Amino acid sequence: TCIHPFSPVDYSPFSPAAIARLACCQSQIHARALRTLEIPRSEISDAAVESVAPRLPNVTFLDISSCTKIGARALEAFGKNCKSLVGLRRVMHPTDVAGKACQRDEARAIACTMPRLRHLEMGYMVIATDAVLDILARCRDLRFLDLRGCWAVDDKFLQERHPGLRVLGPGVDDCFENSYLEECSDYSDDSSIYSWELMEDDDDDYYAVGSDDEAIWDDGQGLENLEVRFYGGGFSESYAGFDWPPSP
Repeated sequence: TCIHPFSPVDYSPFSPAAIARLACCQSQIHARALRTLEIPRSEISDAAVESVAPRLPNVTFLDISSCTKIGARALEAFGKNCKSLVGLRRVMHPTDVAGKACQRDEARAIACTMPRLRHLEMGYMVIATDAVLDILARCRDLRFLDLRGCWAVDDKFLQERHPGLRVLGPGVDDCFENSYLEECSDYSDDSSIYSWELMEDDDDDYYAVGSDDEAIWDDGQGLENLEVRFYGGGFSESYAGFDWPPSP
């Protein structure tokens, strides 16, 4: 039996031991009911993912941002077993990919095993234009693509090939820009981060990711509870550093 029960809807641990509990349950009822799995900065490994993923067939949204001990093997395992997956967040911190040559194998795993994706965040992954085109060729339902910090991607070429897709980046108008040591700018009037045609705001039927972003800035409350909106310290270690705040 599971010693530590968890919600059948959302699960957001940061320890590989917590994920392992999914695999050790005699009853798989809870794991099969899981829809949203968020484990940013987890120490989980490729082997652990390959063990757990078959027990998660109904996951629709997955956040594995800054999970530095996994790669293409884990993405392939998630893709092959989570057939209902429509949202993936694989955002890296610049320090996660410092010195890394390429993550094309991860992009290939996404393209080959996650054809139903509608929302994909790949901020700061080390990929080039051809890897992104491979994903777009196979993930025909994709509506939103976050490429902030993917400096080798030619957004103009993507615009010509896929004019109806909403893309964020590869330029970054919020914090750190090309150097994450620069001062952050709280606000920007430049709307160019949306490289081309914007989607309608009512396209929330598949998954609402960070739907209250602007409200967080406005009310000034609960900063310690932000899940995936800041890189770096200043807040709870558990929540720091998984994504950039969107420009107003």
